[in-house]
Amino acid sequence: MPAILEELVKLLALERLEENLFRGQSQDLGWGTVFGGQVLGQALSAAVQTVPAERPPHSLHAYFLRPGDVSKPIVYSVERARDGGSFTTRRVVAIQNGQAILNLAASFQKPEEGFVHQDDMPVAPPPESLLTEQERIAAAADRLPPGIRERLVGERPFEVRIADVPDDPFHPTPRAPHRMVWLKTRGPLPDDPALHRYLLAYASDHAFIGTALLPHGVSFLTPGKQIASLDHAMWFHQPFRIDGWLLHVMDSPAANEARGLVRGRVFTQDGRLIASTIQEGLIRKRVAKPPTG
Repeated sequence: MPAILEELVKLLALERLEENLFRGQSQDLGWGTVFGGQVLGQALSAAVQTVPAERPPHSLHAYFLRPGDVSKPIVYSVERARDGGSFTTRRVVAIQNGQAILNLAASFQKPEEGFVHQDDMPVAPPPESLLTEQERIAAAADRLPPGIRERLVGERPFEVRIADVPDDPFHPTPRAPHRMVWLKTRGPLPDDPALHRYLLAYASDHAFIGTALLPHGVSFLTPGKQIASLDHAMWFHQPFRIDGWLLHVMDSPAANEARGLVRGRVFTQDGRLIASTIQEGLIRKRVAKPPTG
């Protein structure tokens, strides 16, 4: 396992402080605040550690309340809301500086047989035929500010490949709000189903809300904007491994009142639909203040 992936696995494992109390360290990815996927993955990890292993999580619903401070750890308090015959429910509050920065509810189910159907996987070029996200960025790295350049071309725990028309972050043009991204970890993982789920929770926040900006010709390099995740939900439909290629297919059906909504479906390379995602995020235009005096 590459060192950077091992570091992420340890980051999501958490330190148990008490029966229902955990602590996780913060990861500085260079954006000034904690990456939302980190808090999401750690909160799910905290919930998982209070539930029997034979009951995997099937859904989570989270609200991002405040930005996280990358210089401080995060405490996760788990409430054991329900332990039923088939379902288990947990509520998690992520706390920093005495304040909640995320609320999460997760539901777990004992495996059982039932009706089965799924959407068809859209046609996408095989990941091996595509450039990695870092390779695409490296081609224009000299046009990026040094701090951003180091973050975008540096080593990462996930390999990411854009499966449709890549965006030009320097000269974005309006296009339909659809995006397909192949992703997998950069090395093999242990046979721990829970680990694969909260790593997918972590990765599912990557490039997600940005899909709502595609019709407006705006990229992460466009000045005068504010982007932040407001809430995030996931449904896990069946077992999977995130150390094999997964295709996250995203679309944005609406944006209004400085908020954009994005939906996603996650498929294995052989076409199994293993998870669904949805997120609403803040996509706010910042208006320049007129000079005074």
